Amino acid sequence: MRLDKFVLRSTQLNKQQVVNVIESGLVEVNQQVITDCAIQVHENNHITYTDKRLTPRPFRYLLLHKTPDTLCSNVDGEYPSVFNDIDIENKDELHIVGRLDADTSGLVLITDDGRWSFNITRPDMHCPKVYRVTLAKPITEDAITKLEQGLLLQGESTSTRPAKIIKIDDLHVLLTITEGRYHQVKRMFFAVGNRVNQLHREKIGAVSLDVEPKQWRHLTASEISSFGMYSQQA
Repeated sequence: MRLDKFVLRSTQLNKQQVVNVIESGLVEVNQQVITDCAIQVHENNHITYTDKRLTPRPFRYLLLHKTPDTLCSNVDGEYPSVFNDIDIENKDELHIVGRLDADTSGLVLITDDGRWSFNITRPDMHCPKVYRVTLAKPITEDAITKLEQGLLLQGESTSTRPAKIIKIDDLHVLLTITEGRYHQVKRMFFAVGNRVNQLHREKIGAVSLDVEPKQWRHLTASEISSFGMYSQQA
């Protein structure tokens, strides 16, 4: 990881303080003063600040139940940030793994492990995501067939990957997709002549949403490692 991120995760300094101490020559990597914040370092490197060896805090992996009208952002905007619902130290080190639109609810993964999140969101990972979709009009068998075969969205040059549809009733379906294009679920149903009224993510990979709205928990070790299976399949 970058040297500034390593120091940030190993001290109680904020981002600007980290930049200042590195550029001031107070950080050494393998007994050599380094003033470049962007240099790549490894946890096995001997990295010191004021002659004390730095050890980064363990990575954190969280599950959050996002509510509508909140933002998958580290700061408030038009709506409040989902991070307002998380009571944990050093929140500024965390990031969202696969954002949801402001009006979409459900499962959000949060971490400070950039490699882990990248491996989940990479397009070639084919990590399945399950959504409960409430539609404006009854779903038709023709629409289900098109969605399950894959279809070309407006402005796209390639068709969507085949989706899986489980019909709950005429206006509610469970949709499973293995990619994450811009506003993909809404655009898919628009392409078959329907409209999404409500969208709720229930599952990512083997991890299911199991906490109440606005609540969060740490992922288990098996949940964290479960995403490795998609890497092996890619």
